[in-house]
Amino acid sequence: MSKPLSSPWWVVVGSLLGLTVGNGPVMQFTFGVFVKPLSEALNTDRGAISGALLAGLVATGIATPFIGRLIDRHGIRRISLPAIVLFALGMAAMGLLVQSPAALIVMYALCGIVASGQTPLPYSKAIAAVIDDRRGLALGIATAGVGLGTMLMPMFAQHLIGSVGWRGAYVGLGLLTLVVALPAMAGLVTRGEAARQATASGQASAKPLDAPGMTAAQARTSGCFWALALAFFCVALAASGVMAHIVPLMSDRGVPAASATKALGAAGVALVVGRLIAGWLLDRVHAPRVALAFFSLPLIGIGLLLGTTDASFGIPAAVLVGLGLGAEVDLIAYLQSRYLGMKAFGEIYGYLFAIFMLGSGLGPFVMGQSFAKLHSYQPALMLLSAALVVACLLMARLGPYTYQPASRPAPARGGAAPEADKQPSMAT
Repeated sequence: MSKPLSSPWWVVVGSLLGLTVGNGPVMQFTFGVFVKPLSEALNTDRGAISGALLAGLVATGIATPFIGRLIDRHGIRRISLPAIVLFALGMAAMGLLVQSPAALIVMYALCGIVASGQTPLPYSKAIAAVIDDRRGLALGIATAGVGLGTMLMPMFAQHLIGSVGWRGAYVGLGLLTLVVALPAMAGLVTRGEAARQATASGQASAKPLDAPGMTAAQARTSGCFWALALAFFCVALAASGVMAHIVPLMSDRGVPAASATKALGAAGVALVVGRLIAGWLLDRVHAPRVALAFFSLPLIGIGLLLGTTDASFGIPAAVLVGLGLGAEVDLIAYLQSRYLGMKAFGEIYGYLFAIFMLGSGLGPFVMGQSFAKLHSYQPALMLLSAALVVACLLMARLGPYTYQPASRPAPARGGAAPEADKQPSMAT
């Protein structure tokens, strides 16, 4: 008789819950509802306010490879549980300590450092370690939590801003993160981690450190790694830029702030749908083709924002951007596991996520500077469209998988099955 919660799919459930209050929904995607209140309270422009999010996301990106290396060496539980507590406390402290734009930037940077333990990294590593053949679906379900959070957290923050002000809203976000993420990580995601590691250490057939794949040093010299990194940087730049400014963009077009926030809610729904569909497809269709399809959707959404100033197109545009954004985090983990392997999953994912976070921070900053300097979002939207075209071209160039699912020894498209140490077609 199996033990309660022994199924690996409980790891997926815990990841879904934890990512609902992950760094993206709590720190990044609520930012749009804080832009105007912060600008007014701190007496500064949107460009300066957007610099705080840039600092936070860049800090997350810099810290994530180190967190990934620590997780590879010491396990998820021992690293992520303290990080979750510190991230929650940091978000709460934002509402208590910020008195100036400089203080806002410093606080976002500090939160960004500890947020690296509440990114999809630990959750994706936990899932990839216990699920292989249906890994795409598992990652899709888990990272749908980011979509749920993107749908719920901005509305939660907007409600708190209306009730207790922006300072109280930050405190509320911190407390919610602590209440949801800590039990999910401790009780579901890492509940069986120690037992799995003990079993693996005693069985020659199940040594996680001997998992097939590149070392971090090998990955850093791989053309495939850099193709993935640049593609996800471009997508993050575009999607995050639009999502962070969709509320002020729509309110500038005459939509009330509460109604404009619904665009984020709609994008959150699209995130959930996008992740589930992408996850299902990843187990059936060559992953770069899935990526190419989903990266094209934000391009259409931005085209709607560029082609008309009609506010009614704001929600459809946000939905299309959300669908593309919905596929990217599970695609990072899935493509990494199939092209770069599992040997140094945490550290390599950390590098990819660092570059992804850089794009996520620069996107809102570019949008904010475009509005501050040129009094229009149009030039930034054109730049973001070009970035998405680059991402699509990079995905189109990826070849067959290097590390096949256990039940599918043949490559996804043509040719003989590669050896475990064979490099991807784009590797150098």
